[in-house]
Amino acid sequence: MKKKSFFLLTLLLTLVLALAACSGGSKESSKDGKDSGKKTESRSFPMEVENEGEPIKGGVLQAALPSTSPFKGIFLQELYTDSNDSSIMKFASNIIFENDGDFLVTDEGLATLKVDADANKAIVKIRENVKWSDGEPFTIDDVIFSYEIIGHPDYDGVRYDDDFQNIVGAEEYHDKKADTISGLKRVDDHTLEISFKSISPAIYSGGDGLWSSAAPKHQLKDIPVKEMVSSDAVRVNPVTLGAFKFDKIVNGESVKFVKNEHYWKGEPKLDGVVVKVVSPETLPKALNSGTYDITVGSFPGSKITQIENSKNLAILSRPQLAYSYLSFKLGKFDKSKGINITDENAKLSDPKLRQALAYAIDVEGVNEKLSNGIHTRATTLIPPAFASFHTKDMQGFTHDATKAKQLLDETGYKDVDGDGIREDKDGKPFTIKLGAQGGTEVLESTIEYYRQNWKEVGINVELASGRLMEFNSFSDKLKKDDPEIEMFFGSWGTGTNPSPKGLYGEGTLFNYSRFVSPELSAILDDIDSKESIDLNHRKDAFRKFEEYMFEQATTIPTVAITEIIPVNKRVKNYNVDYANETQYQDIELTADAPLKN
Repeated sequence: MKKKSFFLLTLLLTLVLALAACSGGSKESSKDGKDSGKKTESRSFPMEVENEGEPIKGGVLQAALPSTSPFKGIFLQELYTDSNDSSIMKFASNIIFENDGDFLVTDEGLATLKVDADANKAIVKIRENVKWSDGEPFTIDDVIFSYEIIGHPDYDGVRYDDDFQNIVGAEEYHDKKADTISGLKRVDDHTLEISFKSISPAIYSGGDGLWSSAAPKHQLKDIPVKEMVSSDAVRVNPVTLGAFKFDKIVNGESVKFVKNEHYWKGEPKLDGVVVKVVSPETLPKALNSGTYDITVGSFPGSKITQIENSKNLAILSRPQLAYSYLSFKLGKFDKSKGINITDENAKLSDPKLRQALAYAIDVEGVNEKLSNGIHTRATTLIPPAFASFHTKDMQGFTHDATKAKQLLDETGYKDVDGDGIREDKDGKPFTIKLGAQGGTEVLESTIEYYRQNWKEVGINVELASGRLMEFNSFSDKLKKDDPEIEMFFGSWGTGTNPSPKGLYGEGTLFNYSRFVSPELSAILDDIDSKESIDLNHRKDAFRKFEEYMFEQATTIPTVAITEIIPVNKRVKNYNVDYANETQYQDIELTADAPLKN
């Protein structure tokens, strides 16, 4: 089977904002990791299952969305920020490019890509005779409209960033100095020529400002950009190019899809799909009882023992393009200038202090005790799934309390009054406010365990706002640089583009640490430079990034995630291999309802 549509880095930078080591998660066992001398035996699951039985005609797939919070319900790729919305939209995707097992754009999607690197131009050509789910023709104007939404002066989303500004004329359009984006040239109803300021190998993975989605112009054109996010066209009756179309949305709780009779790849074999938000705590019981067929979003690793021997389920896994992290608030996002500004006098501005906080936490122990060995300690900010660019011989911040204490001593954080808690460099009481998401017993246990780790090296860490937070409020606080949060846990889905510029660039709103420097900007630019078309040069540039971020310790990778996907055995065949992933229109069922354990 062909690889289904993918989300770009700039699309999939969806903040999970949970400690994925415990909330569930995602990434195949780390064959290369060396978890600080602790041996974690990682469970191994296949990527494909073939179940016996004759397929029935039609049927409705029951999908569980593991989450401790309601989904936001922003169903437009240009506007959403929530990973739950992203998971739901995969059934009704407006993505125009597809990619192969190496995450490079192919010619098999709704659009093809041809690049002229010397001229800094690309040609995007879409298929002819394709229709939206409401029967309206799909044209190149829908592709252009996506760019116009993101570049619009009233756009308040996160995707107008350094990458997007690489498109010629994007900044002028955004700053109201031009009525159009000059770098977008409509050639005909099916062809767009894009001019970039520069082109790098990132474009073949959907970087450099190339956008992967289309937006239904006929439905959205009369809605002001600033009002789109709250419009019915986005929240109630979105139009789609995907295998299924929205039928009924119960806000924050569930979405019912029916098959899209206009789907360009042919009529789906299912009649529809129902996606419901399910608490990670009750999900194993619901799967065992035959309530659901699959999960969209990863199954909690901490719950794997409750389903791995279930007779009605097959357990699949794959490396997830994601990692969890610990990060520090080191500045602010200047909205007027559209850039991150680092505060040299920030409370946690000392790199050695941040390194000490990283060495203090026992991620390895959490993976063993609370995630059943599903995950491993992440060693760099490039996921191991990007095998060509992840540096395998870096150990990262393995648990080392002795080293943490040594670094704290060196930086002047010492226990002056003998109570076991260190004071700051001036001998004054020192407390760090930690932001983290709650919602499950495992999450809460993990955060308390890490707070105890810090206390053991003499650092007092209190919860921001005095409690673990609900996902949406936590996300808002991070975005707005709420001073209550000085240090926080989160997770990133990177998408298929390995370039880290969309997360750590100067103009990137997703750069929640707000750390920028000339050195970092130069490294990020080098990763996406024309010189990096040479694979060896790009590998070296990635290693410089990994080493620099290790030294600065502004964002600490914590968990390399294995994505766990339970599949009910009434699903005929299911494959999660990135190179050969089952497409939704091909799913078949062998019974009228999910099988029970």
